[in-house]
Amino acid sequence: MTDTDKKIDGLVDHLFRHQAGRMVSTLTRIFGPHRIDLAEEVVQDALLRALQVWPFRGLPENPVGWLVEVAKNRALDALRREASFQSKSEEIIRAFTPAVERQGRLLDDELSMMFMACHPAISREGRVALTLKTVGGFGVSEIARAFLAREATIAQRLVRAKRQIRDEQIQFELPSDADISARMDSVLEVIYLLFNEGYAAHRGENLVRKDMCQEAIRLCEMLVRHTATDRPKCHALLALMLFQAARLSARVGEGGDLFLLEEQDRALWDTRLIYRGLHHLDRCAEGDEMTEYHLQAGIAACHVAAENYERTNWPRIVELYDRLWELNPSPVVALNRAVALSRWRGPEAGIAAMEEIASHPAMSHYYLLPATMGELWSEMGEKRKAAECFRQALECSCSEPERRFLLRKLETTTIQ
Repeated sequence: MTDTDKKIDGLVDHLFRHQAGRMVSTLTRIFGPHRIDLAEEVVQDALLRALQVWPFRGLPENPVGWLVEVAKNRALDALRREASFQSKSEEIIRAFTPAVERQGRLLDDELSMMFMACHPAISREGRVALTLKTVGGFGVSEIARAFLAREATIAQRLVRAKRQIRDEQIQFELPSDADISARMDSVLEVIYLLFNEGYAAHRGENLVRKDMCQEAIRLCEMLVRHTATDRPKCHALLALMLFQAARLSARVGEGGDLFLLEEQDRALWDTRLIYRGLHHLDRCAEGDEMTEYHLQAGIAACHVAAENYERTNWPRIVELYDRLWELNPSPVVALNRAVALSRWRGPEAGIAAMEEIASHPAMSHYYLLPATMGELWSEMGEKRKAAECFRQALECSCSEPERRFLLRKLETTTIQ
């Protein structure tokens, strides 16, 4: 493959990722939610046509316009094949005619697609897969790689989700204010699941998948840009993700090795994302609702505001974790609180807090519990206990960068 071909492939992939969700959403509105497959087929055909034509004819002057025009023509061809759609021709032409006044309609379409894909009647796995596929423009193989699942498994999830849309007669529409409030938690849950899977992959070679993090941020930005979905908790989640995304470049070294927060070069943190996060943190305070996203964003803000690791406001973080525990008394929250407590009160206090949750079933295969206890035992000079903890952590499921990190820790603590 020549450099020109690689450039064209990269451009097509970029354009498709950013335009596919908009086009699929608009076509789904026109064709109806029971014909999502047809909408996706039309847009996929436009992508394939670009890959076939551009290497030979060169890049068009307006690649986005070219892609949209081909999608429009493919949609019109589909309408001609099905008599029941022929009355939609003028609507297709209007929808795919570039104009500034269409931007609001495009946002409505994408949000309608997202609320349909994230309907609570659909399983969590189905919601995630369908949102990535229809709104994010991710292919089945990409979704499968992201979640380390078989392509057939992802395809089955998509089929089941689309079947539920038909069987439950879930509408393609931006819900009423009352329905938006009722369904917003489901939408935000899916967005945060996407971000977390990109931010800290649970298995595999890649610890960070930036494209998934960026997509989650884009989806949340759509919510805060629309008057119907602009809610304080949306700003809270967006602030949280921006603060975490700001640290992505410093989390993994060139060789793919994991750097803990205290080891990270803070000069690599993205200050632009931090300032954007602070803006949305300010916006999320406008309401009277306190959510987990508010508290987690506050914790993340403490980290990015600190000049260095030692100057982190650990008492404030412990206080925020105490409040988070009141909303979500999970062992993961307790573990994170114990880490913050160890930085404030010392490793003994952290270990004592961790021992209280060590017997929780959810912690039995969670590598971070023994890994963190190993760190604290090591700080106390208890190398033998630390090594035992790192061995326990290595028996749990984790990503390859995390496994290499644990092996290095075990090597430095093993008594010869």
